[in-house]
Amino acid sequence: MRVMVIVKATADSEAGVMPPTELMEAMGRFNEALVDAGVMLAGEGLHPSSRGKRVVFEGEGREVVDGPFGAAEDLVAGFWLWQVKDMDEALAWARRCPNPMLGRGVLEIRPLFEMADFGDAMTPEIAAQEERLREKLGS
Repeated sequence: MRVMVIVKATADSEAGVMPPTELMEAMGRFNEALVDAGVMLAGEGLHPSSRGKRVVFEGEGREVVDGPFGAAEDLVAGFWLWQVKDMDEALAWARRCPNPMLGRGVLEIRPLFEMADFGDAMTPEIAAQEERLREKLGS
């Protein structure tokens, strides 16, 4: 099972406050443990939403909206992609994580869709296309 672990933003992360060295070291040790266990597939921190853009779709129309994008607790400050056997394993790893924020930190864990989740909508042709794309990506 693959999951995305979302690090929720805070007022500090949205203000561009960088974590102290001690937190960077603790997160580095945690990431190393994830990699050594074969759990971590990817992970990155994100710049504040003030540096981002949104593309809003309405029918055929496209509107570009400059950041920032509202309440910090509704935003994403970073993420991991983990390969785990189940949600219990993901929770066990999340409980080991150092608090990623200077104050209150929140991690949100969401399963990724797998091809089988799409049922009959996943035709053999679409499945083959997905496999070709994954091969090109090396995943």
